[in-house]
Amino acid sequence: MKKYFIILLIVVCFNKTEAQTSVADYRIANKIALIGDGGWDYLNIEETTGRLFISHGNMVQVLDVKSQKILGTINDTKGVHGIALAKNLNKGYISCGKDTSVTVFNLETYEFIDRIKVTGLNPDAILFDSLSNKIFTFNGRASNATVIDAKLNKVVNTIVLPGKPEFAVTDNHGMIYVNIEDKSEIVEISTVDLKIKRSWSIAPGIEPSGLAIDQKNHLLFSVCENKLMVVSSIDNGKVVTSVPIGEGVDGVAYDPELQRIYSSNGDGTLTIIQKNQLQFSVLKNLATQVGARTICINPKTHYLYLPVADYNKAPAPTSENPHPRPSIKPGTFTILEIAP
Repeated sequence: MKKYFIILLIVVCFNKTEAQTSVADYRIANKIALIGDGGWDYLNIEETTGRLFISHGNMVQVLDVKSQKILGTINDTKGVHGIALAKNLNKGYISCGKDTSVTVFNLETYEFIDRIKVTGLNPDAILFDSLSNKIFTFNGRASNATVIDAKLNKVVNTIVLPGKPEFAVTDNHGMIYVNIEDKSEIVEISTVDLKIKRSWSIAPGIEPSGLAIDQKNHLLFSVCENKLMVVSSIDNGKVVTSVPIGEGVDGVAYDPELQRIYSSNGDGTLTIIQKNQLQFSVLKNLATQVGARTICINPKTHYLYLPVADYNKAPAPTSENPHPRPSIKPGTFTILEIAP
């Protein structure tokens, strides 16, 4: 009887593990419509409360993903790109590209606290490093990063970068990593002395945008313009492998429990990649919606969130504007909630 019970227990545990790591029935569980017709960029989630902070036009909307209701709005964030959350300080930080500033707000009341002028043009990606209590903005038109003391809300340094920065991540142990788009490389920066320590090529990847980190296994996932996700090792600064993804990618997310990487592609697909030690395989290319190119994940629930809208037909090219962008159809801005 005891042997049977032990065998049964092993089988049950094995099946549970298999269920967690097998190809789940990923689907669009909800389409959450939000007011406003502006563009969007990054979004961030506070995983314990399920509050989703969404860049949208010239504002940040705070959505309760459970009730699907807006809890608050932070206005006057001109050319908003990203949102960093400093939970230990009860503050949020928003990069505002059009007026080269960072808006600081109260994380509970969403009230305005301060506006900080950064030291470079078009602050884009923004990162809070909890070990150093510093905010880093990565300034796309200046090839530099502004460092802000999050406690004092004061600029304390500027780091010159070798090219145009895109997304950045922290290892929470004193190092941050940023994709350099026009050089197709990764730069490692110390949060202690605020200096570049290393850089390495991510060839065959070209023009990386989104970046995610596997902190436990010291891996970085760079999603690139040439439809590749490049995996590189933090330990030796070398490329481990590359995996095919969809076209028009801008964001990537990593689920450490399921060991899955998600590439949000502007062509209307979500590439789901399974990690098994140092082996990577595409599980599925889930149909989403054209333009759904940025992403965030709640690692507690494994749900994914992608902003998107419908577009009008693009105008004809002109000599002044050879690559015109289509305008957004009013009233169509939506958050896609994808369930595993």
